[in-house]
Parts: sequence; structure tokens; C-alpha cells
Amino acid sequence: MASIQDRMIRAAKLDVQLYEEVEADRDALGQAVTVVVLSAVAAGIGSLGTGSLTGIVVGTIAALVGWLVWAFLTYFIGTRLLPEPQTRADYSEMLRTIGFASSPGVVRVLGIIPGLGGFIFFVAGVWMLVAMVIAVRQALDYTSTARAVGVCLIGWLAQLLILVLAARLLGLA
Repeated sequence: MASIQDRMIRAAKLDVQLYEEVEADRDALGQAVTVVVLSAVAAGIGSLGTGSLTGIVVGTIAALVGWLVWAFLTYFIGTRLLPEPQTRADYSEMLRTIGFASSPGVVRVLGIIPGLGGFIFFVAGVWMLVAMVIAVRQALDYTSTARAVGVCLIGWLAQLLILVLAARLLGLA
């Protein structure tokens, strides 16, 4: 099995073959979980100027739940609503590829540098979004990047709706 560091670097470089590799590697789920946790902790550290250590723990848990929900939404939308003829995927493949798409998020740790936080988080967000589109395209065996963008956009809107409804149900909104 390839090292997690090597895979994270390749994922951050937007290496299409890396996403194919982790899609096929059933043993890579543990690494994908680690990537999601590292990215969330990096974001928490990067925002320490505006947050707390408790925020890191809560943010990490929220990132893991968000990853599970996001992977399910993209899997469902991509395989049921917008499949291409050759689309073959399962939820575990989505978890692995999307987990590695979080790799660029580790740079958010640099957000702790005064005056750079907003810029670092913006760059990391765009970078992660591009990685996500590649991960979705590869996991769903799409030939169309536009279709992968569509799946991500619909999934993002659905997840936003779920979060708003959950917040209302919990009395947070």
C-alpha cells in the first residue's frame, strides 16, 4: 500500500491517477478518514485566532459527519440521477476518493499566520473544490467534467438544505 503522505501530495497535485488508485484500493478507507481528520484539525489550528481548542474537536467531528453525508449525496446523485452509461460506483469508493480530495485542506494550518487566514482558507477551499470535482469524476467513471461539476453543485445545495433543516430542528437557527 502506498504511503499516506505520498497519496496526499499526489491528491493535492490533482493527480487523476491517484484518485483512480484510491477508488480501486479497498484498504485505503482508513487513510481517507485520516486525511479528513488532518484537514479538519489543520483548519481548526489555522483558525485558533478566532476559535478555541473545543472548536477543533467539534470541527473535526463535523468534518467527519459532513464527509459521510457529502459522499452519500454525491454517490446517490451521481449514480441515480446523473449517471453516464459506464458509471459504476459504490459508497465506499466515494468515501475514499472524496476523503483524499480533502488533502489540500491541510494548508489551512497556515491560517494561523496573522493577516493571511482569510486568503489561505479561500485558496484551500477552491483547491479542495477542484480536487472534489476530479474525485467525483473518477469515482463515477465520468467522461464529462461538466457532469461532475453538476453533481458537486447539486450535492452542495442538498447538503446546505440538510444543514439548515438540521439547525432549525436543533433550534440553532
